[in-house]
Amino acid sequence: MELSLSNLPNQQNRVLSGMRPTGALHLGHYHGVLKNWVKLQHEYECYFFVADWHALTTHYDDVAVLGDSVWDMVIDWLAVGVNPGSACLFLQSQVPEHAELHLLLSMITPLGWLERVPTYKDQQEKLKEKDLATYGFLGYPLLQSADILVYKAGMVPVGEDQVAHVEMTREVARRFNYIYGREIGYEDKALAAIKKMGKKNAKLYTGLRKKFQEKGDEEAIATARALLDSQQNITLSDKERLYGYLEGGGRVILPEPEVLLTRAAKMPGLDGQKMSKSYHNTIALRETPAEVAKKLKTMPTDPARVRRNDPGDPAKCPVWQFHLVYSDDETKNWVVEGCKTAGIGCVDCKAPVIDAILEELKPIQERAREYEEDKAMVRNIIHEGNEKARDVARQTLIEVRSAMGLEY
Repeated sequence: MELSLSNLPNQQNRVLSGMRPTGALHLGHYHGVLKNWVKLQHEYECYFFVADWHALTTHYDDVAVLGDSVWDMVIDWLAVGVNPGSACLFLQSQVPEHAELHLLLSMITPLGWLERVPTYKDQQEKLKEKDLATYGFLGYPLLQSADILVYKAGMVPVGEDQVAHVEMTREVARRFNYIYGREIGYEDKALAAIKKMGKKNAKLYTGLRKKFQEKGDEEAIATARALLDSQQNITLSDKERLYGYLEGGGRVILPEPEVLLTRAAKMPGLDGQKMSKSYHNTIALRETPAEVAKKLKTMPTDPARVRRNDPGDPAKCPVWQFHLVYSDDETKNWVVEGCKTAGIGCVDCKAPVIDAILEELKPIQERAREYEEDKAMVRNIIHEGNEKARDVARQTLIEVRSAMGLEY
């Protein structure tokens, strides 16, 4: 979903995304998430976090490796090019405002909203061996909402399977704003804020608001938001009032995030299924060249090719899925022709894939070694990210507490 930055207030240019610490990452993570993060960090204000609390929602009884997993994952992020100079990298558990907002949002979130999240029953089914009849597991989608809303993130990069989580976050934000954005004297405060914009801008804002409310003109509301974002004469609270006043509601305390759809990862596993640790079919980003080559050389091929001179069908071969990711058209044509005529053997077919993957991993592994040798630098990067993230989160909680009557 592409959004024009000129149509969004500053905080809406903010992107938030996180990953559960599962230890060293593999090529599926790289092609499915991290390459996208590297691109986004140059286009938006990005906050990328280690979702260690989320890891506890399903692995609360298996915490021995959590610490190592966190640092292994951060090193992999840095090694692939996620840049702490361009994005804020931090640990979820080191920003306690996530937990506080989660608690406060739980006061207004209907139980049915949590029970109907598609992944709730799916995960329970997939992880039958675990006792997931816990309060934490039921509430993890709301913790995700708190992760997003505490930074007032405008966009959340997700695949199709995660859209429902962002939709729930939008509903939670809408409900919060409806309940708590209707402050006493709201309309008078909104009208006073319009006057502070100056005669010309006030007239423009009022006209755009009328166009939207009377005709549903989406372009008018986008222009009005951009106008508000450019105003220097009004406070952040006044801006939030006027964002809400545009749509005829109350003050917008927690903006609704948008989905930033990412293309589904096409990185196959060694057996042709999606690359996943649970399928034991991965190539880790920091596996040695010898281990990578061995895995690829022994991966299954088209079962019809029992002997070297048996013809095969690339569409039935897991190796072909790797060619679709790594090979150019000339190589793919060579594979199709050679496989179908038995002109090449499976060992020949795998060679370009092995070379391409090793070439991709080489610079990543070189950078990873540098970070492994300087763990203090890695910890400093995260410490600075924690502080930056917490500064933003604190501001949101000040507003949320005030709106909920918790500022005495």
